[in-house]
Amino acid sequence: MAAKPPSFLIINVSRIGDTLLVTPAIRAVAKAFPGAAITFMGHPQRCEVVRHLPFIAAVKGITKNWAWLLGHGRAQAYDFAIVYGFDLPLVKYALRVAQRVVAFRQKDAAINQRLYRAVEPPPFQSMHSARIPLLLTQALNIEADGYRLAYAVTEQERTWAQSFLRQQVPAGKRPLIGLQAASFPTKAYRDWPVRHFAALCDKVLSAYPQAHFLLLGGKEESAKIAKLEQHLGAHATVVAGKLSLRQTAALMQQLDLYVGVDTGPTHLAGAIGVPMVALYHCYSPGRLLAPLEREKLQIIEHPALDAGGTIESEMAEISVERVWAAVQGLLKNT
Repeated sequence: MAAKPPSFLIINVSRIGDTLLVTPAIRAVAKAFPGAAITFMGHPQRCEVVRHLPFIAAVKGITKNWAWLLGHGRAQAYDFAIVYGFDLPLVKYALRVAQRVVAFRQKDAAINQRLYRAVEPPPFQSMHSARIPLLLTQALNIEADGYRLAYAVTEQERTWAQSFLRQQVPAGKRPLIGLQAASFPTKAYRDWPVRHFAALCDKVLSAYPQAHFLLLGGKEESAKIAKLEQHLGAHATVVAGKLSLRQTAALMQQLDLYVGVDTGPTHLAGAIGVPMVALYHCYSPGRLLAPLEREKLQIIEHPALDAGGTIESEMAEISVERVWAAVQGLLKNT
């Protein structure tokens, strides 16, 4: 009788982008152990990003504040747990519910002694962000199965998105271009100026008069989005802050082009596979963050990347003309 495949628990409570960055590692586990039951646990507001992936059996919510309450007095339900991050309550939870736990080396020496594998984290900005999660699976001698991020839009979600666009976007408006004008507030140095986005849109409309823009994002970016909406008028539809994560992703799959700064939706666009132009700050360069193994991708690095740029360098140094050239190149092939 063939041995039963081991069960795996994957824990990651980070932001949307970081959650997507773990998907190549989960896919590697699934390939190494066909039929393995893989459970993903993440932040309740973000774990939906991995739901419906064919190699994940279950998706559950957890936070570091809940974790200390969970898993007491139960048999260890998982053969292996892989924990991303350095939230000690999550590592302790994994030690309660799994026979073998793999994590990056923690600050607590006693916890490290209990880990099945304690992996040294790489130095800051020394490795591409999609390769870092694979260090933990490699500690289990699991080979990588590519570096492309994974996301699955269901047929029901696709049908909803097509219906939504028929209702919200005037007929015949193409190309349909999604804009992510801002990152989250704590990473505002990554934001390309709204006036630059507006100038880019003007160039698009001059060349493609029937173009239409979907303004993406969250409620935190409402002020910047409002300025862009005012500039574009009837040429734009605002969906920022109005839809769920999965609804937004389904709409993004319908885009002819995505243009955005470095933030969660840009990772999402990379996972979905939509043609995209992604703008990166020199402190968070595209060579470490941009989607891997992707066609129809134009990476715009900050001009100061290799010229002494710092976190204080302004994204305005990326010219509209440079981004427009990248946009033109992708639109010609749509």
